[in-house]
Amino acid sequence: MSQSTNTTPDPRRWKGLALLSAAFFMVILDSAIVVVALPSIEQDVGFSGGNLQWVLSAYLLSFGGLLLLGGRAGDLLGRRRMFVLGSGLFGLASLGVGLAWSEEALIAARIVQGASAAMMVPTALAILMTTFQDGPERNKAIGIWTATGATAATTAWLIGGPITSGLGWEWIFFINIPVALGVLVLSPMLLGESRAPGDSRVFDFAGASTITAALVLLVYAVVEAPDAGWLDGQTLGLLAVAGALVALFGVIESRSAAPLVPLRIFRSRTLVGGNLIMVLNGMIVYGVSFILTLYAQQVLDFTPTEFGLGSAVMAAGSALAASTVGPALVTRFGFQPVAAGGLVLMGLSSLLLTQVSVGGSYLEDMFIALLIFGPGIGSAHLAGTVATLTSVDEADSGLASGLSNASFQIGAALGVAILTTVSVSEADGANPLAALTEGFQAAFAAAIAFAALGILVAGLLLGRSRSPLAQQAAVQEG
Repeated sequence: MSQSTNTTPDPRRWKGLALLSAAFFMVILDSAIVVVALPSIEQDVGFSGGNLQWVLSAYLLSFGGLLLLGGRAGDLLGRRRMFVLGSGLFGLASLGVGLAWSEEALIAARIVQGASAAMMVPTALAILMTTFQDGPERNKAIGIWTATGATAATTAWLIGGPITSGLGWEWIFFINIPVALGVLVLSPMLLGESRAPGDSRVFDFAGASTITAALVLLVYAVVEAPDAGWLDGQTLGLLAVAGALVALFGVIESRSAAPLVPLRIFRSRTLVGGNLIMVLNGMIVYGVSFILTLYAQQVLDFTPTEFGLGSAVMAAGSALAASTVGPALVTRFGFQPVAAGGLVLMGLSSLLLTQVSVGGSYLEDMFIALLIFGPGIGSAHLAGTVATLTSVDEADSGLASGLSNASFQIGAALGVAILTTVSVSEADGANPLAALTEGFQAAFAAAIAFAALGILVAGLLLGRSRSPLAQQAAVQEG
């Protein structure tokens, strides 16, 4: 695959995109499919109840905490090299999880999985950015990438139950191995190497360790907050330390000769706005999906497979918006109205979900909301990604990709934690199902506030660009 600086497009670029998307599909599938298998893992491995959450949290911590480091390492050391290395480690870690003999071994393998994903995802997206030229073709490629993630998340819910029941929970991890092997074999054939220009390979270890520690502490504090309490000393202390480390990181970067994150990139209003959109999008997508899963299974008594089938309409809408409709709209009107429109749809969906009831049904309480939630996800995620990645030079594409993905992962952790806290605090009453439903209604109402804030961010920070040329002008002014 040729870089975007070449005048003649590489004929392998769409096959290369398929390979990158397959790897992304594997990563997102793995992060979501494990939810279905948790009861089986708890029974077979012998997890204590309090430690079971770390099957999820360990992956989230290492993935979210190392994304910036993974993206910048690709810029400096070679994006294809880091992508291939991450894919190989991901396959080995998946084998380790499936063969784990204790909870400690399984959690350790999940940490390696998350770290591997942090190497794969930003470098893959950076390869995409340096391969497809700015404009309609790149927007379409990013749309396909976004649609892949949405499809993987819902596919996980759909196939996780049958695989766990039929083959055993180990196979939700073993299925990653042939995909990882395929990536290792095909990457040299379909992907060209690229890195930031210049001969310097100086690495900012002080900045890398500081921001990684800050992100890990932030995600850990958020993940633990619903159980520990948002005003508990542990939560406030961890958040304070994370904030102090971020401030220290800013000082280090301002004085570093080769900073991990050049502070100049934050002068771009578009980049800041795009990342805030990604945070809020992650909050709504993961928060609402998590609460909706609980409502469907705990109140409506859906099985995981039934919920997966029911949510297919959401995945289809997200894929269509991200891969077909969204890119065309971004190309014609710019990313601001597409981001705002997607957030409006997600806000309307959340408003409909505030009416869920104890005696409800899929068609009455969920279908219409899911039908409009999907296009909202795809549109907002596409617009946020395009805004972030088109606001930096090609040399910083890995860094920008890491920022974008880290923003989404942090948003996901925040959304789940905040909506879980709201649902629990509002669940009160003698009738358990009625209390659960009231809590879920309150959580969906909180998601409306996230969407409203996102619309405000889109209006204030993304500018009013209406075409790729106008977008480029806005970026240069920023």
